[in-house]
Amino acid sequence: MKVIITVLVSSLLMMSHAQAASDWPAPIKALESKGMEVLDSFKAPGGVTGYAALYQQQPVTVYLTADGKQAIIGSMVDSKGEPLNQAHVDQLFSNKLWKQLEDSHWIADGNKNAPRVVYTFTDPNCPYCHKLWNDARPWVNAGKVQIRHILVGIIKSDSMGKAAALISAKAPEAAFYQHEIQHASGGIKPLAQIPKDARSKLDANYQLMQRFGAFATPVTFYKDSEGKMQKTQGAPPAEMLPKIFGPR
Repeated sequence: MKVIITVLVSSLLMMSHAQAASDWPAPIKALESKGMEVLDSFKAPGGVTGYAALYQQQPVTVYLTADGKQAIIGSMVDSKGEPLNQAHVDQLFSNKLWKQLEDSHWIADGNKNAPRVVYTFTDPNCPYCHKLWNDARPWVNAGKVQIRHILVGIIKSDSMGKAAALISAKAPEAAFYQHEIQHASGGIKPLAQIPKDARSKLDANYQLMQRFGAFATPVTFYKDSEGKMQKTQGAPPAEMLPKIFGPR
């Protein structure tokens, strides 16, 4: 078996184990002790077991030999040198990362039954976030897309207060819509005292944003035609919008 080292997808996200670390075979545990983050396992050709993992902020695959005594880091290739399991592993990473977005603290914009869901990290004071919100109106209003805004407060001194006001509002979706409508005049009034629960949610969102390797808003995640997660930074140009939101 020929093994080559490869980067499968681009991400800085630290993830929770798919199963308890104590359940992994000894070579996999040893890699974990050296800083590898194991995400999940899968069946691979040749009687070996594959593992999707992160090491030094890069996704990698690990293959456990049939006797369970050795682990090989890299990708498995066939007799033509073509990677095996590539599509499966790419999809596995995509699904794991997408699940982290689903589990974050977001405010929905659009029909809950919309056929397409898009996630974006949003600062209430971000003009580019507002542009994205405005550009998305045709898709959202038509019921084709639901945008889930993962709120953070990083741009201005009152960003955290505004984000807290939105995420702790009695009707967050309505509050967010009203904020965007009044964005040019400052939007929602920031909270002077941020509730503990709201701060906890916003801090978790920001940590997630950092783990995705993003440090400015908006950062938008969507699924392509093959169901794989894609990422775009900033306010997308007009020609990019159909790729993110689908056909109008």
